[in-house]
Amino acid sequence: MATVQINLPDALAQRARSEGLLSDDAIQRLLEDAMRRQAGRRLMQVAERLHSAGIEPMTEEEIDGEIQAARAERRAAQTRPPHSQ
Repeated sequence: MATVQINLPDALAQRARSEGLLSDDAIQRLLEDAMRRQAGRRLMQVAERLHSAGIEPMTEEEIDGEIQAARAERRAAQTRPPHSQ
């Protein structure tokens, strides 16, 4: 487990402490929530770029096919001897 030290203004640290937000569990939840929101924003940015580029969305069947192909390729790479890659 990593140890992280942060510097906060005293007033903010006191308010966060009084709200129970400086515990290990609370900070972990805050970071996980922030990372989920950030991933969602990135996904929306990609979707906007795809839309702007005029790229048609894939059907569910096409997505499933791509997933299956990627998995098959990964399995094949894992079973190949190292010298034949």
